[in-house]
Amino acid sequence: MSFALLGAGAVAVGLVGVVVVTVAPGRERLPRERRRPAQVDGEGALAGAAEAASGLMGRLIRRRSSQLAVSLDLAGIRMRPQDFAVLVAIAAIVAIALGVLLGRGLLAVPAGASAVLLAAVIVRSRAAKRRKQFASQLDDSLQLMASSLRAGQSMMQALASTARESEEPSASELTRIVNETRVGRPVIDALEEAADRMQSEDFRWATQAIAINREVGGSLADVLDGVARTIRERGQVRRQVAALSAEGRLSGVILMLLPIVVAGFITLTNPSYLLPFIEEPIGPIIIGFAVVLMVVGGIWMKKTVEVEF
Repeated sequence: MSFALLGAGAVAVGLVGVVVVTVAPGRERLPRERRRPAQVDGEGALAGAAEAASGLMGRLIRRRSSQLAVSLDLAGIRMRPQDFAVLVAIAAIVAIALGVLLGRGLLAVPAGASAVLLAAVIVRSRAAKRRKQFASQLDDSLQLMASSLRAGQSMMQALASTARESEEPSASELTRIVNETRVGRPVIDALEEAADRMQSEDFRWATQAIAINREVGGSLADVLDGVARTIRERGQVRRQVAALSAEGRLSGVILMLLPIVVAGFITLTNPSYLLPFIEEPIGPIIIGFAVVLMVVGGIWMKKTVEVEF
């Protein structure tokens, strides 16, 4: 009964927190009295509580705030690090409450850790997706830049034009390069940092080609056309390799999900069948050992079907 009351209270706190963060401002705002002088009433209590929670979280994660901001930027999540951390904390509280209610307290800590791990996985997967999209758009961006150069534009004008005409995430990355160059940063340094940020070997080659062309001269448009042609051919090979290894990757996903799906089905149809894994002292040890084996097997299968060229 105490576990049920504790879980219900934690769920209520989590729901209130979700509401608080939902109405929280996503960025720094001007004071309302400056925007609307005639309106003198202050902000709502929920917004104030949300801002206080964000400020407290900002002080707690001060050392990792810059690193988290970079990760969120790479993932395309337009949110302050402290706001994202508050959302993750609320999700962890709700997961702990559900673990207390459903697992008699034994699943509380794993549930809370899984919420934090899930948030990290989401950020990493979104960043990997943006990098993949940037790589797939690179040959079109280089061709567009070469066309702008042939039309008589300078290199910086061609970059700005390509940034306006490209899709995300290429548009954001190229716009950042243009803005950094306008405030005095060397264009090659900005291009190299973008290549490192997006982990794009192809874009690094394009940057090296631009740097060499700026030193020795020649037609930069022809150079970019050649680089774009090479990138396109590499993309064709990459897609062919992905098609040939699709069966192995699908088999790995099925083998990883099968134990989880079977355990969930048995829990719904015959809950008492899996109770020894919770009630017996050796049960959590067996579950932990099984999780470790699944992680090792997943990494092994991933490395087996991963082809580098």
